[in-house]
This record gives sequence, structure tokens and C-alpha cells, in this order.
Amino acid sequence: MTSTDSIHTDTETSSSTVVARLSFLDRLLPVWIVAAMAVGIGLGRLMPSLNRHLNAVQVTTGTSLPIFIGLLVMMYPVLARVRYDQLGTVTRDRKLMVTSLILNWVIGPAVMFALAWLWLPDLPTYRTGLIIVGLARCIAMVLIWNDLSGGHREAGAVLVAINSLFQILAFALLGYFYLKVLPGWLGLSTVGLRFSIGRIAETVAVFLGIPLVAGYLTRTLGERRRGREWYETKFLPRLAPFALYGLLFTIVILFALQGHTISARPGDVARIAAPLMCYFALMWFGSFALGRVLGLPYDRTATLAFTAAGNNFELAIAVAIGVFGVTSGEALAGVVGPLIEVPALVGLVYVSLWAKRRWYGSEETSELTR
Repeated sequence: MTSTDSIHTDTETSSSTVVARLSFLDRLLPVWIVAAMAVGIGLGRLMPSLNRHLNAVQVTTGTSLPIFIGLLVMMYPVLARVRYDQLGTVTRDRKLMVTSLILNWVIGPAVMFALAWLWLPDLPTYRTGLIIVGLARCIAMVLIWNDLSGGHREAGAVLVAINSLFQILAFALLGYFYLKVLPGWLGLSTVGLRFSIGRIAETVAVFLGIPLVAGYLTRTLGERRRGREWYETKFLPRLAPFALYGLLFTIVILFALQGHTISARPGDVARIAAPLMCYFALMWFGSFALGRVLGLPYDRTATLAFTAAGNNFELAIAVAIGVFGVTSGEALAGVVGPLIEVPALVGLVYVSLWAKRRWYGSEETSELTR
């Protein structure tokens, strides 16, 4: 998802200022997405031969060059935001780290798998797209929700960095398991589902690996030359909007290529949205409750809940396009994701702040090393 300026919160965070403290771009993200959809549909009607022109030049993943550039532009600012030097500190809090890894890489994909099959048993392409979304753990927008809710900033940044690395190592294997192996064990039909685990791995390596290396080098060299304060207060705010520009460009192209199908079947979009809303609710409330059961302080409980509930729709869209094509139902399922995520997670920030007042009182913000 898109990133924004660092939002400084403290224990006195007020729920009445949540939306106001989002940047203008992030606050109206659903509006921009809908507008991009409309522009894309209009462009597709004006230029019926657009698909042929876009595919004139392709990169190694089989993705057209304009889409390839748009996806990289979408991912790079997200990964330039991560504080990679904080990776080692989270190991001091084994309870938080282990719980987060289980929620993100065991529970989250399993919940999305179940919801996709329950809600979309007759729509295999959308179902596959949702399962791919469930495998793409959040590495960007979660930092915003974490800050707005008064979560532990450093813990959130570290968990985002760990998720980034895990996605390179585990995404393809988990994709094969949830799309091929597990349905077979359960006797579920996967007729017509054709993909290569190597293709998924290649796509993840390209669309996550390239911007991950670029993001790491940008932060390392930028901080070395100008310092962290300059990097996070001057450089990142200028870079951050490009993630949104890349996302909107990709949505315009995607809807230009398959807008006629979407406009003819609006009910399909609603059916994709329903399991996504259920997913956000189940993952957030379940993770928050688990944090309380484990005795985690509020700030770490909030961080645990938001890192578990959010998803990396940028990567999901990139994988769907790279493996199944830009006109696929899998790609459409990924695009519907951020349209639903932003209002859902903003609402959960309010819930988190209410829970803080209700159950944690004036608890002081904890230290990661405690």
C-alpha cells in the first residue's frame, strides 16, 4: 500500500483526529482508486487496441513494460521506508516475534483460504486472487495504522522488515501449498488452475526483490550521507506519493483492459469485497484478543493486530499480473483489496483507541527491550 509522512503519536491519542491526521492522499485513497477505475474503463472504451500496444514490449516475467514500471514504482517507496537496522532488536521480544510470525504466515493465509472458498466457490479466478492476497503480508500501510493507534513504532517497523524478507523466501512455496496441495487434500476442485511455482517465485523475486534492494540501499546511503532525521522528515515525504501514483497507474491500465467485463458484472466486485471485510475483522479482533491473553501491553498488542490484519496488495497485484495476466480475475481481486482496506482499517483504528481507553487506561508506552 501507499506510505505517508511519519505520524507521531503518544498515549494521549484522540480518536476524533484519526482521519484528520492522515495525509490528504491517504485520506481519500478510496476516492482515487474509484476515479482510477473510471478513467481506466473510459480509456478502454476509447482505445480497444490498448492491450496489443501495451504488450508490444515485455520484460522477463511476461509483463508489459508499462505495467512492469508501474509495479516497481508502486513498491519502491514502501521498502525505502523500512528501518532495516532494527531487525535484530525484535528478537529480544520473543513473545511478540513468534506470535506475529504465526499470525502472519500460518493463521492469516489459512483464514483467507477458508473465506475465499466459502464466499467464492463458483468463481475460481477471484478465489485464487484472494488467496494470493492472503499470502502477501502487509509491509507499508500498516505503519500508518500502527502510528495512528498508538502502537509501538519500532516493533511495527521491525515486523514489516521481517515480513518483507519472509515474502521473498516463503511466498512461492505457500502459494503452491494453498493453491494446489491443500485443495487436493480437502477434495476441492482446482480444474483449470494452471500456474508454475517457478513463475510465482520469479515474479516475487522481481517485484519484491528489486525494490527491496533499492529501498535498502536508498535508506542506508541516504542516512549515511545526511542522517536519519533528514531521510525521514525530508526525503521520505517527497518519495512516498510515488507509491500511490504507481498503484493508480496500474489500476487505470488494469481497468482499461478489462473494464467492460467489470461494468457488466458489478456483483462480482461486491462478492470479492465481502470476504475481504470478513478477513480484516477476523484477523484484527482475533489478534488483539490474543495479545491481551498473552499479557502484551497495549502498544505491542495494537502493533500485533494491525500487522496481522493488513495485506501487501501491491505485491498481490504484481504476482497476479505477472503469473495470470493483467486482464485476469486474479488481478481484479487484488485491485479491489485497497478499496476495502483503507476504510476498514481506519475504522479499526477507532476501535483500537476505544479498547485502549476501556482496558488499558493510562498504561505507559512499553519499550521493545522490556
